[in-house]
Order: sequence, then structure tokens, then C-alpha cells
Amino acid sequence: MPDPDAVSMHRGLCVFERQWLVRKASVLDVALGLTLFFQTGVGLNAKVPLAPTGERYAEGQKIVESYKLGSGDKVKVTVFNEPQLSGEIQVGADGSLALPLIGNMSVLDKTPAEVAEAYEQKLGQEYLRNPRVSVEVTQYRPFFIVGQVRNPGQYPYLGGLTVWNAIATAQGMTPRGRESYVFIRRYGESTEERYLLTPDLRVLPGDTIRVAERFF
Repeated sequence: MPDPDAVSMHRGLCVFERQWLVRKASVLDVALGLTLFFQTGVGLNAKVPLAPTGERYAEGQKIVESYKLGSGDKVKVTVFNEPQLSGEIQVGADGSLALPLIGNMSVLDKTPAEVAEAYEQKLGQEYLRNPRVSVEVTQYRPFFIVGQVRNPGQYPYLGGLTVWNAIATAQGMTPRGRESYVFIRRYGESTEERYLLTPDLRVLPGDTIRVAERFF
């Protein structure tokens, strides 16, 4: 007859082996699930859907006449044949320009052409006959970069700046920086959008760029 103790030990080993296999399978399932969770972009950094392609991916994009002024911009105001009324002026924190003769004028969310037209009208009403005014941006408001970069902060904007240029300006990504996408919050908006990080992804003046963290 089989030894009762040996039979009992064999059964115990079988039960232990089954339990170990179940635990191993559970661990593998969890690991696989976490890998798919982050690789497919459904992780904590990916709750915002990818923004569609558009102006930010336009090759060789430049700031055009439709650019809207805001705090931090500097403009050159020229009143033709009136040098004492001309000069460079910075848009104040309240979105206004301190203009000669008329004082503060709100320029927030107005194009340079709209500002020139409004200034012409005010000068023509009380001060000059048929004034001609031009307004051009000489310095755009800065951009901000935060998250997984070595030196986050505020930097001056230059025309044609890409997100990769901005990351390089901030001394590059940290080892945990995600290279597949970034988050960008446009100036004056409260929410950010997620963009594929491509070589032609453009920065706009006043943007806040957030380099996400990768987990694997």
C-alpha cells in the first residue's frame, strides 16, 4: 500500500504548484495590461485626445497679419510725417497700448492692422488731418515650457520656432521625457491640447508647452 504520508505530501505539492501557476498568470496579465495601457496612450498623460493636424503642422509657417496682440508683445507704431508720435511700445499687462495724444487704447485680441485703423480714426477726429498709421510687431510675447525638460521656464519667441527647438532651448528632455507627443495650451485659453511631436510642430507666441512623462 502507498505510504499515507507520501500521498499527502504529493497532494500538497500539487496544490502548491497550481496556486503558484495561478499567481504567475495573474502577474503576467497585470504586467501585460499595464504595458498595453501606456503603450496605447491611454495612461494618465493621454486623457486629452490628439488634436487634428492644422496650422501648427504647416511647413514654413509664419506669423501672419491675422496675429492677435496680447500682453508681452512689442509693436512699432509709425504715424507718417509725425516722428514725435511714432515709436516702439509694449502691450501692457491689461492689454493696452499707451499711445501719444490719446493715452491708453485697448488692443487685446486685435490685429496690428485693426490697431492702426483705430489709432488713425482717433487721431483724425481731434488731432491730425488724414493721418496714416502703420503698426507692426517687433517682439512677440514669450512662450513657456514645463514638464520633463531640464530647464523649464519662460523663453523669448522667435519666428518659425518648432516644439523641438523649444525643447532644445530648455536644454533638452529629462530621461523620463515622452518623445511621442506633447501638450500645448494656447495663449488666452484655459485648456491644453495633445499634439504628435513631429519635426514641423510649431510654437505660437504665448504658448505653454508641457512635455509629458513616460512610464516605461
